[in-house]
Amino acid sequence: MLLNIAHTTRYDYDAPVDYALQKVRLCPLDSPLQSVGNWALRVEGGKIEASYTDHFGNRVDLVSAEPGTQRMTLTAEGTATTHDAAGILGKVYGHAPLWLFQQPTDTTRPEDGISELATVVAKSDQPLDGLHALSAAILDRVPYQTGKTDTATTAEEAIAIGQGVCQDHANIFIAAARKAGLPARYVSGYLYMPDRVDQDASHAWAEAHLDDLGWVGFDVSNGVSPDEKYLRIAVGRDAQDAAPISGLRMGSSREAMIVSLQVQQ
Repeated sequence: MLLNIAHTTRYDYDAPVDYALQKVRLCPLDSPLQSVGNWALRVEGGKIEASYTDHFGNRVDLVSAEPGTQRMTLTAEGTATTHDAAGILGKVYGHAPLWLFQQPTDTTRPEDGISELATVVAKSDQPLDGLHALSAAILDRVPYQTGKTDTATTAEEAIAIGQGVCQDHANIFIAAARKAGLPARYVSGYLYMPDRVDQDASHAWAEAHLDDLGWVGFDVSNGVSPDEKYLRIAVGRDAQDAAPISGLRMGSSREAMIVSLQVQQ
C-alpha cells in the first residue's frame, strides 16, 4: 500500500524563547515491512543541527529553535510503500541487545496489575498464542478511551484507571510480556484509516520477540497485528524512547502545541 503522510507540529510560545532543542524521530526507515520514498523534515523558526542513528536504530534529527522565536513549526512529509507480513518484522536487529528489551523502565515497571496480566501468556501452549491472548486481555481490562490518561501515565496507573489509549496499551503489553520472560518494545508510527484523512495523533503499538519468528507486532487498541495500513517510525523500551518529538526548553515562556496529521493513499 502506498501511503502519503503530512505531519505538522507547531509550537507557540507566549514569550521569546532563550533556547530550545528537540529530538525529532519522524523519519521512517526501510525494513521488511516498508519501503520509504521521498521523505523530508522542514523546520520553520529553527534549524536542524545534526542527524544521527540512535542505539535503537532510529533516525534522530536534533532541531534547535532560533533565539528569540515565538513559533517553531516542524513538518514531516513523504511517501512509503507498506507490506502485510501478519505483523512479523522478523529477525532484524540493531545495536541494542535483546536483554535491554527485557529491562523495566519507570513507565513499564511491573506491579500487581502487570503481574496478573503476564500469567495469561503462560496459559497457552505456544508463546505466539499467549501473546495474542495477552493483547485481548489488556483491551478487556483497559478499554480504549481518550482523556483519561496522559503521556506521563505508567502502565500500572493505566490498569488502575481502567481506560487508556494506544500508548497505554502498548506500555502495558510491553511490561506484561517482559514479566512473562520475553523481550518487548514500543513502536511509534502511523495508521491509515480508510474512513478519514485527518487524524488527531500518531499511533503506537508493541512488538515482542520470539526465538523462531523474531519481532512480532501487536496493536492492542485495535485487536490486530499490524498490516499494510501501518507505517513504523521509531522503536524503544517505552513511549519515551520512541516519542516522535522530545526535548527541552530554557526560559520562562509557556508553550502551546498544535498537531496536524494527514494519512492517506
